[in-house]
Amino acid sequence: MTKPFLKSHYSAVVVGGGQAGLSASHYLQKHGIDHVVFEQKTVAHKWKDERWDAFCLVTPNWQCQLPEHPYDGDDPHGFMVKDEVIAYVDGFIDKVKAPVFEHTSVTAVEKTGDLFRVETPIGTVTAESVILATSLYSRPAIPRAAERLLDTIVQIHTADYRNPGQLPEGAVVVVGSGQSGAQIAEDLHLAGRKVHMVTGNAPRCARFYRGRDVVDWLADIGQYDITVEHDGMTKKRHDTNHYLTGRDGGRDIDLRKFALEGMSLYGRMRTVEHGRMLFDADLTANLDHADRVYNGINALIDKHILKHGINASGETVYQPAWRPETDPTELDLAAAGVSAVIWAIGFSPDWSYVGLPIFDGTGYPVQRRGVTGVEGAYVLGLPWLWTWGSGRLLAVGKDAEHVVGHLAGTLAERRSMTRQAANG
Repeated sequence: MTKPFLKSHYSAVVVGGGQAGLSASHYLQKHGIDHVVFEQKTVAHKWKDERWDAFCLVTPNWQCQLPEHPYDGDDPHGFMVKDEVIAYVDGFIDKVKAPVFEHTSVTAVEKTGDLFRVETPIGTVTAESVILATSLYSRPAIPRAAERLLDTIVQIHTADYRNPGQLPEGAVVVVGSGQSGAQIAEDLHLAGRKVHMVTGNAPRCARFYRGRDVVDWLADIGQYDITVEHDGMTKKRHDTNHYLTGRDGGRDIDLRKFALEGMSLYGRMRTVEHGRMLFDADLTANLDHADRVYNGINALIDKHILKHGINASGETVYQPAWRPETDPTELDLAAAGVSAVIWAIGFSPDWSYVGLPIFDGTGYPVQRRGVTGVEGAYVLGLPWLWTWGSGRLLAVGKDAEHVVGHLAGTLAERRSMTRQAANG
């Protein structure tokens, strides 16, 4: 990274120094476009500061495809652990050498005439274009019901969880069964902690099926190339990711199996009242939904194998290892000896600094592969911006290349028109 003197004007301003912002900087440099990157914290801080100690990739290493920085280790079908992921990302940071101002938040982005006005604590700059690469994961989501928990119960978000030892002795409630929640629940469970797992509508996926990683099968089928404009895919932007893990070489996460081993499961949390956590009576439905998705993905693979005459044995349909006798609707936290609650219900975006008419009624930017309706304004790094891998190491670089290519073309056209006007 380099930190140049702050100029008053740039051709492009990038907001956010994560993998999306760095990928944008990479392509801006290739196009010779002067730019600056503003990062509120530190470059790639989410990988370094918001992952637990036992964290590892959920997708195989070969899917690490940042621009001109593919995974080049000796275990493409393995799953890098936290320190290895950080080393991979640091290698990309060193290659890009982006002009980044860290610890510099953007407080306002507005457009006046043909230029954008970008405000920061270190000064205000103008730009002909702006790339918003701050993702949907800005603010840890904590429900208002958390305020009703007793002060004696430790509360943390998944972004702050590191290991079981940081929590006081006693039972732990994990609220949310997405990727992070399921893996953290497993981390606690393997450490011998009593875990109360609050489920939602998160789907699950097999790790291996018919002799291969499911991700490899899905790549062959073309699932990672399907765009958000395919029939029925738009809603994917708001879907919860499938839960599974790459831990210890990779395996399924089966909440039913955890229940057989002593983990307590509940439906979606409704609220907290008088020392009790209250739940919807939908645990059975949640588990069944996750299994339907699991079996549906495997059936898709079965169809692919049959169609192409592939020699791969082991066709199976998952049968529930455990079923709840009833759907529990409350948990007395004190009686259960609960000492900590981990909120694993995701994050919320922070677009408060953006004064541009680019959002729909849900607060999601209206765009087509990162190109918004406001000329010169782009977004990058969002889940399902274009494909399944858009918000991840797999395809964020491809989207950045597209966005910067569009940006470069727009700049060239605008400057050509300006020259023509000046020449009469």
